[in-house]
Amino acid sequence: MTGHRYTIFETEGGFCGIAWNDAGITRFQLPTDSERATEGLLLRRLVQAQKSPPPSEISNTIALVKRYFSGERIDFSDIRLDLAGQDEVFRNIYAAARRIGWGHTTTYGTIARELGLGPEAAREVGQAMAKNPVALIIPCHRVLAAGGKIGGFSAPGGSNSKQRMLELEGVRLTPPEPAQQSLGF
Repeated sequence: MTGHRYTIFETEGGFCGIAWNDAGITRFQLPTDSERATEGLLLRRLVQAQKSPPPSEISNTIALVKRYFSGERIDFSDIRLDLAGQDEVFRNIYAAARRIGWGHTTTYGTIARELGLGPEAAREVGQAMAKNPVALIIPCHRVLAAGGKIGGFSAPGGSNSKQRMLELEGVRLTPPEPAQQSLGF
């Protein structure tokens, strides 16, 4: 097995980065405003990675990412990933997240219950999403906090980026109704 290779590319959402090895994609960096910032974030986790032209399988994934950020409905569930180093619970959580289709959302607690972990494991699901090495391809942006609240997002731009990605997919998160109605006087 050879080491990690990576490339940086531009989309309508900004500059993204992707890293891979012979087993599959190992990291994906969501958009930033500059090629340099994206490369820095990607290399923070893969210090030894070498910049490289992408092979055809990676080029095909890059084309899908570009189409996604231009608003096209894309399914990343068949993309080959290398999640070596992730524990079994996180790999199961990631597999569940990959089944969430375009324009759909779920919650941390729902994934925990689906995996038989119980609602108390919602926090662990949230931790897995925060550590997701291939955000977008494993669609952690589609996993919300309890009550359909946006929840956190560790990508550049935080929860604003999560909301923009959901909006690309036609998901509109409305603010909660006020707890008290104002009086008309």
